[in-house]
Amino acid sequence: MRYFLLLSILLIISCKKDINFENQYASLEFSNDTIIFDTTFQSIGTSTQTLTVYNNNDFNIITNISLSTNENGSFRINVDGIPLNEMENTNVNIKSNDSIFIFLEVTPNENNMNSFLITNVLNFNTGGKNQDVKLVCPGKNAIFHILHDNFINDSITYKYYSISENTTWTNELPHVVYGQVVVEPGVTLTIEEGTNIYFYSNSGIIVGNPIYSNNFGSSLIVNGSLNNKVIFQGIRFEEWYEDSPGQWNKIWITPGSVNNYITNAVIKNGNIGIHVDTVGNNSPTLILENTIIQNMSNIGLLAQGSNVNAQNLVIRDCGQYLVALNIGGNYNFTHCTFANYWSYYQNRNRNTPSILLNNYYVGDDGNIYIRNLESANFTNCIIYGTLSTEISFQENNSGNFNYNFQNCLIKLDPNTNLTNNYLDCIINKDPIFVDFEEGDLSLDELSPAINSGVLLNDYLIDINGKTRVNPDIGAYER
Repeated sequence: MRYFLLLSILLIISCKKDINFENQYASLEFSNDTIIFDTTFQSIGTSTQTLTVYNNNDFNIITNISLSTNENGSFRINVDGIPLNEMENTNVNIKSNDSIFIFLEVTPNENNMNSFLITNVLNFNTGGKNQDVKLVCPGKNAIFHILHDNFINDSITYKYYSISENTTWTNELPHVVYGQVVVEPGVTLTIEEGTNIYFYSNSGIIVGNPIYSNNFGSSLIVNGSLNNKVIFQGIRFEEWYEDSPGQWNKIWITPGSVNNYITNAVIKNGNIGIHVDTVGNNSPTLILENTIIQNMSNIGLLAQGSNVNAQNLVIRDCGQYLVALNIGGNYNFTHCTFANYWSYYQNRNRNTPSILLNNYYVGDDGNIYIRNLESANFTNCIIYGTLSTEISFQENNSGNFNYNFQNCLIKLDPNTNLTNNYLDCIINKDPIFVDFEEGDLSLDELSPAINSGVLLNDYLIDINGKTRVNPDIGAYER
């Protein structure tokens, strides 16, 4: 009997250690001593950060968790699945040699500064010992373009952000687009050099209003400069999103839009870079100069029966076509670089070549309709990628199908009949870019494109402002 009593006493003593949740000498360890959030805009929440809190002691502990302040930003703290502000008791039990997860987000409050820093401290009080983890979030002020109701008539309402008078977006603050920005008929949107435009998912800019039958005369003017480009991109700043496609929709130049001009812009990480739709005049719908379009989930430049002139244009790494010249039109590309290493960058298959030429479409009634390809001229251009051929010719013999490649480096099906459509071209040779893996499509010193272009007096400056004397093929002069 006395042995049983002794054993019971020992068990009680040993159990006391398990239920002692406080110890004045207890310390916690943290996965980070500072949580740094990615930059975000006022009123826009960050992505979630995770903090792991470790109890490496041989006994259970209780720690009290609190924020120092919540004045300059709305911090949201979730402790093992429970929001901190909903917890009746912020004393949290952590078992010996165990851990808890804390999830953190922040939405900056309004601030008059263009750029600002939100700081806070997450406090842990354990048995009288205080420890903390610092919270830091860079913030930016911005101009927001948010969709609103537009009443077409008494029974029809569309939601978009309407620009109904000539407007200039300056570079004083970033511009954030939520939904579709619509440049109404007869109105011009001008974007100054150095302006940054950020788009939410599925958001974009529509030049013209396809709702109206009299959709004529709208224009987009993008006036970037060599050292101060205009940048179109998604809303997220996290490193993972830097080269992530499909974050926003597109720039759509609708039928009836005129005199669109884009120079020194970077358009990246959307679904379609620029969509230029059918027009009925002979002057260029769009002039593109010194511009880079990259990392589109679908198409870099989609032109449908339109009129486009482009020089010093770089389009790279898109999920489908870099350039789709669909259902006819008139096109001139001079000193352009088209390079598609999509499968390398995104680890996804690509089955469509970089360039599409087409002169017809199949209607809803199943009939074939001809749209003449009046001209598609490529001069001093590089067309290259990972497929065996990077140009698709979809020709219907009932319509015009006029194209020309002069002094180009192109990747073609080896069985292609090289007719008079190819003048002084380099076929199926690697252009040898400096570092395509890092997106550097300038020419290596061994590139066959060096000094292989034809001299054109109207195109003596490359995309980086370098003078062409013995011109190289592509947008970059060696």
